[in-house]
Amino acid sequence: MRTLVRRLAPRTLRGRLSLVALTTAALLMTVLTVVFNAVMDRHLQHQADDELRTRAAAVATTVDTSGSRVRVVETGNDQLLDTNTWVYAGTRPVERPPSATAGNPLTRAADRTAARRGPGCATVGSGSRSVRMCAQPVPGGRGTATVVTALDLAPYRSSADTLLFGSLVLDAVMLACTYGLTRLAVGRALRPVGTMTDQATQWSAVASDERFGAADRPAELARLGHSLDALLDRIRAVLRHERRLTGELSHELRTPLTRIVIELDWWRSRPRTAAETRATHETIAEAAQSMRSICDTLLNDARESALNPATASDTADVVPVLRRLTRQLEAPGHVTAAVEAGCAVPAGAARAQGGRPGGGRGRERRPERPAVSAAPEGSGAALTAGVAPAVLERIVSPLLANAVRYARSRVTVSVRGASGAVLIDVTDDGPGVPEQFTGDLFQPGRRADAGDGHDGAGLGLPLARRLARAVGGEVAHDPGHRPGARFTVRLPAG
Repeated sequence: MRTLVRRLAPRTLRGRLSLVALTTAALLMTVLTVVFNAVMDRHLQHQADDELRTRAAAVATTVDTSGSRVRVVETGNDQLLDTNTWVYAGTRPVERPPSATAGNPLTRAADRTAARRGPGCATVGSGSRSVRMCAQPVPGGRGTATVVTALDLAPYRSSADTLLFGSLVLDAVMLACTYGLTRLAVGRALRPVGTMTDQATQWSAVASDERFGAADRPAELARLGHSLDALLDRIRAVLRHERRLTGELSHELRTPLTRIVIELDWWRSRPRTAAETRATHETIAEAAQSMRSICDTLLNDARESALNPATASDTADVVPVLRRLTRQLEAPGHVTAAVEAGCAVPAGAARAQGGRPGGGRGRERRPERPAVSAAPEGSGAALTAGVAPAVLERIVSPLLANAVRYARSRVTVSVRGASGAVLIDVTDDGPGVPEQFTGDLFQPGRRADAGDGHDGAGLGLPLARRLARAVGGEVAHDPGHRPGARFTVRLPAG
């Protein structure tokens, strides 16, 4: 039964509201119809009783009770007055209608009505054969006389039935009109909702900037518009974050993937010794581990939206991380890199040529890596940042990659402590950042010169700043540094 009701129930809001309105109207009209017909029945009965009392009063004027016996005075209207009229002296009938016999049911009903010895009315029979009787005592005289009059209720029942049928027809018409008008009104009221829904679906699919705003709408639709605007903003933010994450992953994974491809191409170029193969495997494993670290760092940041430096428990020794990053750099042979901790050791560099164990290769020399000149091991022991090592790598790596890409001969990475922070300066002696481009330096996808021969996507610096800000730090460019460029990373101290 419940399943059948669910199947028959309308599935649209307009249909459900129309059904509710129809049900409510039906209940109301049923109550009104019952009350109306009950009132009309009572009114018609009162009319019948009034007519009977009027006739009884007219007949009473012809009854003489002045003597010891009750007698009926003959008049000119006896035929009209005698119709369905009985006159009783006590309980003895004095006069009855010509058509009424002693055993007639109507006569017996009149006898019972007269025996009550008082005024009153009663209905005899049922349905179309019902008769209304009223008893009226005759005042005055020594004799006790009662006049009983009867009236056929068939005309009154017919009128009541006509009224009932008319009211039912009117109810049916009103219900049909109520249902139709309700569907029409609800449909017109919900039409803007459907339009807004279609617009929101279209705008969310194309990440449109259009919004519903504060248009001239009813209060309910205005609230719906504000909710849909907020939903569209969230959808757009999600899409923007997804695009940013995809771009950042592709940007960061490009370098380790290139290392893997180069190692494999070099290894397959001719037969290699076991030591060379083992070194290739180590390089590929190191690049794969770097890719895994990149994915974990960026995906964790995307899930958490931002790292909370107030509760972060991870810390990183800055100098060892920077040493590892500079060793992994793939840079032209004329570029050297130096790591300076606390500025304790003057910057110096020793160029290192990158060869594989196992003898000379002739012209198959692999890409040269920058030399690393670092402070003594103990000088950077106190320089600890309050971020995870993987996050520190992702912040500094784009700065190092840009510095090596544009440097003429030297890249310097200096680390120093500050009040509650660790500062990392990445400096190169290249051409520097064009003055007209400094305002767009950290905008995703923007490059100072797209035709400079480098394959950068313009995502590294924005990624570095975003991750630094997520952990309570900052990445800034020093426009006054000459020559070359200098970027400063500020991170909370561990």
